[in-house]
Amino acid sequence: MIIKKKSTKKGICLGLVFTLMIGLIVPITKINVNAASNSKKVLVVYFSATGTTRSAAKKIKKATKGKLYQIKAADPYTEEDLDYSNDDCRANTEQQDEQTRPEIDGTVKNMDQYDIIFLGFPIWWGKEPMIIRTFLESYDLEGKKIIPFCTSGGSGISGSMEGIETAAENATVEKGKDLTDASYKSIKNWVKKKIK
Repeated sequence: MIIKKKSTKKGICLGLVFTLMIGLIVPITKINVNAASNSKKVLVVYFSATGTTRSAAKKIKKATKGKLYQIKAADPYTEEDLDYSNDDCRANTEQQDEQTRPEIDGTVKNMDQYDIIFLGFPIWWGKEPMIIRTFLESYDLEGKKIIPFCTSGGSGISGSMEGIETAAENATVEKGKDLTDASYKSIKNWVKKKIK
């Protein structure tokens, strides 16, 4: 009888150990599966002269858990540079010359590691600022997905798509979206569809 009790106790102990091991292995497996399904690395790049586009970019960063990078002009834009009522202001002059490429201060470190790039900018004279083309032409974007977004007083993003597609050589450029005054919820839903 004593021997049988010991065997029963051993069986119960082994059963508990086995159950605990399974309990530990299953969650780890689930974590690994989730990690694999979300393995694409996201970079949220934006240019914002007045701060409006920055707000949209931060919402995308929050929704994607991606890395945020701000495009900064080597020669920062002043209020006078952005005075659209003045035909000779810097912004207007740059937008009228398709070959203008304003210099950027800084670079993205380890660009190769990113698979998806959300690219944000304000609309200047119906299209993306020329500094956006500087950025796109500065990197090898082969195999990457570029998802443009903008903020605008009314022009929308359609006038920017051709310039971005040309500058983002060998990348896949998705249809962009105007995120002016967009809520976090609406941005999150849009982003979810784009990173599938």
